[in-house]
Amino acid sequence: MVHFLHLLDIQATLVNRLPSNLDSQRDIVRQQFMARLIGNEIACRNILRMSPYAFALLCQRLRGTGILKDYRRATVQEQVVKFLHVLGQNFHTWALGFYFQHSGETVSQHFHNVLRAVISLEGELLKQPTGSEVPLEIQNSQRFYPYFKIDYTSIYLYIHDCIGAIDGTHIRVKVPKEQAARFHGRKEWPTQNVLATCSFDMKFTYVLPGWEGTASDSRILKNTLTREDRLLIPQGKFYLVDAGFPLRSGLLTPYRGVRYHLKKYSRRGPENAKELFNHRHASLRNVIERAFGVLKKRFPIIVSGTEPCYSFKTMIEIVLTYCILHNFLMSVDPNENLINEVDMELQLEDSNSVGRDGVGIDVDSRVGEMIRNNIAQNMWIDHQSHR
Repeated sequence: MVHFLHLLDIQATLVNRLPSNLDSQRDIVRQQFMARLIGNEIACRNILRMSPYAFALLCQRLRGTGILKDYRRATVQEQVVKFLHVLGQNFHTWALGFYFQHSGETVSQHFHNVLRAVISLEGELLKQPTGSEVPLEIQNSQRFYPYFKIDYTSIYLYIHDCIGAIDGTHIRVKVPKEQAARFHGRKEWPTQNVLATCSFDMKFTYVLPGWEGTASDSRILKNTLTREDRLLIPQGKFYLVDAGFPLRSGLLTPYRGVRYHLKKYSRRGPENAKELFNHRHASLRNVIERAFGVLKKRFPIIVSGTEPCYSFKTMIEIVLTYCILHNFLMSVDPNENLINEVDMELQLEDSNSVGRDGVGIDVDSRVGEMIRNNIAQNMWIDHQSHR
């Protein structure tokens, strides 16, 4: 509401200064509106969810795609501002048409132009890791290195490196009534379950939106490993996952029936190898929770209970766009205040142990168990020797 009133104030001020020609009036309103918005650091961050510097770089990047271009009465910058109003404030096209003196149809066209341009950057900004290098966040930490980089050989085990974390999140969608039951999962309203992986610098590396809210993370993960645009887990590499996923050589879960969440260890430290493993697993895996947290802080409409005004298909594209923009901004405008807010909130979350252990009987599950046990034992031996 504060942002809405701020926009009204800007427009009211500008309208009072209009010349006589209608088209010229509209051009001047838009130009002065843009100047006041982009020239104000606080307004730009509050409304567009990024700094003026990051906005300028984004416009330059999108112009470079060749998809987005200037129109006679709508520059690339103006089209991107409209787009970010929708993503950051959930504005309807008719409302933006009022502010920018354009029809709702024109605003919708500009929105979809920018949407296509952002999605075209997916190959550049959403890259799956090859595992050729040890992440600095592991290499530079005595708590994680060398345990999450295994350099030894046995019948099954050889150079197993951790390359990131996997988790899912739910985002509200609008679907026909006859399909709503499939999308009613954890929330009171229909949601899509979005599965994502991220690297330890909090950038998303793979995103799969569009699954119905009732689908489990493990079911979605199984699909990601076989689909055409599949999640790639290079040989000898693994992701950290929570207990809702299966234990595999490429997916390391925490020990079940053992304390896991970080808050619980603040009161009493790890007392055995499994607890120590779970504590460090949680510390490293929470990068995906932090990434989702920053994404939702920057674009709060993701966690809003407000029904989206776009179709389910478009919302799938918008979720992908959020993640692409997140990666771009983590490079040029990471916003430490947002990151600190997310870290504080994660520290206050409830901390319970995970369920009872249940290792699968197939060979790959056994390999995963061997990898996990080896890491836990090596951690515990070193932990004991440094007491």
